[in-house]
Amino acid sequence: MRELTVGKNDEGLRLEKFMARTFRTMPPALIRKYIRLKCIRVNGVHGKADTVLHQGDSLKFFISDEFFEKAPSADLTRVRPSFGVIYEDEHVILMDKPVGLICQPDDRETYNTLANQLVSYLIRKGEYDPAAENAFVPALCNRIDRNTQGIVIGAKTSAALMILNEKIKVREIDKYYQCLVFGRPHPAEGDFSACLRKDAASNTVTVTDRPLPGSKEIRTAYRTLASDGEISLLEVKLYTGRTHQIRAHLAHLGHPLLGDTKYGTAAQNQDLPFKFQALSSCRITFSFSTDAGCLNYLRGKTFSATPFFADWDLCRNLTQ
Repeated sequence: MRELTVGKNDEGLRLEKFMARTFRTMPPALIRKYIRLKCIRVNGVHGKADTVLHQGDSLKFFISDEFFEKAPSADLTRVRPSFGVIYEDEHVILMDKPVGLICQPDDRETYNTLANQLVSYLIRKGEYDPAAENAFVPALCNRIDRNTQGIVIGAKTSAALMILNEKIKVREIDKYYQCLVFGRPHPAEGDFSACLRKDAASNTVTVTDRPLPGSKEIRTAYRTLASDGEISLLEVKLYTGRTHQIRAHLAHLGHPLLGDTKYGTAAQNQDLPFKFQALSSCRITFSFSTDAGCLNYLRGKTFSATPFFADWDLCRNLTQ
């Protein structure tokens, strides 16, 4: 028998989810079996899958000891944070992710990611101690492409993570981007819907005006901020957040992003001084219309980041 005490960052978790986070090598079917066989007690009472945990609760596990042996983890303190801090408080951090840094691990990079940099940053500040937590790890609430710069939301507490994930799901956090595109859009602003289908093998998407098997609806709005006829600066608002949505949707509308050879052409971009898309996640607004619990203080607040291309000559020379 082993015993754990529910910590602050475990508050509000259901027992089944707590076990999934705490015993990461335990198969979900075995978690449900242990609960069904009444092998877990919460404050002396047999726990159920949907038992809600509270800070200070005593949990007793009559399960195999092997699941209490934590796998060795990488020393994340060796990861050097490279993001800028736009805003930070005890629950939330807004990071300015640089171009070239991936948010979550992929086949090319598993160590130096924004997610790991966030953990390293909080360990260095003394705000997160992995050894003191049962299940919680600070996490990203949204993600942007490797070569897209700008705002990524991080949750420093479990309560904030649950709230922010829900607010993003119900679209109570507005996200705005700026980008440079080829040509002058007509109309100068608009709100467009289409269908997007992802090809995981090639890591590309296809945008069509009509649904295709496996496609999902997308909605993208833009307004032209400046243009010289050949290049335009746009502000884009996402209503849906699909893979490569801005890049692919604007290319579908006839205005691929500068630097984006995946959805534009190499010929268009051959004379540019950069080899990645001119896209920045530059503004978010916490437009909460329902209760946000411990994050209610963020209601109506807007935070901004400066696009990395703002000082480029080709951007400064555009006219309003």
